[in-house]
Amino acid sequence: MNVTSADLMGDRDVIARAEAIRDAVAAASNDIETTRRLPPDLLDRLHEARLFRLLLPRSTDGIETDPVTFFHAIETIAKADASTAWCLSQAGGCAMSAAYLNLPVAQEVFADPRAVLAWGPGPKVKAIECEGGYRVTGVWSFASGGRHATWLGAHCPVYAADGAPRRDANGEQVERTMLVRTEDVAWTDIWNTVGLRGTASDQFALDDFFVRADHSITREFDRECREDGPLYRMSNHTCYQIGFAGVACGIARSALDNFVDVARNKVPRGMKKTLRDNAVVQSGLAQAEVNLRAARAFLLQSMADIWKDLVAGHSITVAQRMTIRMAATHAIHKAREAVDFAYNTAGATAIFDGHPLERRFRDIHTVTQQLQGRFSHFETVGAWMLGVDADLSFV
Repeated sequence: MNVTSADLMGDRDVIARAEAIRDAVAAASNDIETTRRLPPDLLDRLHEARLFRLLLPRSTDGIETDPVTFFHAIETIAKADASTAWCLSQAGGCAMSAAYLNLPVAQEVFADPRAVLAWGPGPKVKAIECEGGYRVTGVWSFASGGRHATWLGAHCPVYAADGAPRRDANGEQVERTMLVRTEDVAWTDIWNTVGLRGTASDQFALDDFFVRADHSITREFDRECREDGPLYRMSNHTCYQIGFAGVACGIARSALDNFVDVARNKVPRGMKKTLRDNAVVQSGLAQAEVNLRAARAFLLQSMADIWKDLVAGHSITVAQRMTIRMAATHAIHKAREAVDFAYNTAGATAIFDGHPLERRFRDIHTVTQQLQGRFSHFETVGAWMLGVDADLSFV
């Protein structure tokens, strides 16, 4: 299908919500870094702009925007503060779970206009079937945004009451995500990290906690989906890929802009001219710029093309999922390369606390260490292209 420039721009009214509070996000950035939390007054602004509801169904008072618009909104916030953008991206993907809940339950979870759902992985966890639901035990980490969330998702393998793994028709163990209120968990502060410090991606625990059956969901987007809009003909995996690539591109955009300011004024020690007069610097900047723009454009072009297919009534295909997987990972790493250029070329200027490039450098390298930045995603895509069995867990 033909994609127009308008398709690539997204919904400008929705993006304007992010643009309107970008300065407020930037002003709070130092506090976010120091306290490792999004401050209450900024959360007020984010909720007023309804940015936690970008991917929430309209039936649950959400915006239910398209993924291209989602990318632009997240990128806009990331230009001001990466931790805030990361929390919004995470919350957006989590909010898509409303499409898999019975409507009364979805409306219960998201009735509060300040409702936020967060979750993270847990390697040694379990949900044991019991009358009316499950008894849930375990510890989950990397729950980005959990400290300002109202609900949490505890993803678990399911076991029968006798302890035997519950298996589906294909013999695979059933897994479901259990939704619990944040006041029902025990928190542990573990988030002392190099970057993305403000995400407060801490650890939470449950011990033999009862969860009603209707408060559990599958993360398989083609099962149990109640909504019929195009956004829910794709999985939240794809939207995470789009959103976190938006975080990386926003970090890189600001880093290159910061570098230009440095290069115009800095005369390196032992030299007579400013950085901007150096031919190697000029060439490196141009290459960083074009690589970032090209990777970003490929991701947006691909997503806009797939969105047209979804709007036409189709569900996302494995081939389309592979395209977004490689495009998003590629964009993340081209963003990292752009930040590395800016940081390295700026020299010692960039190593001090409080310098924008120092913060951008730490944040982008935390992004690339996360699941979405794994180089192994290229292996997955390449294996699929060659007809080799590929693990689709993160596609």
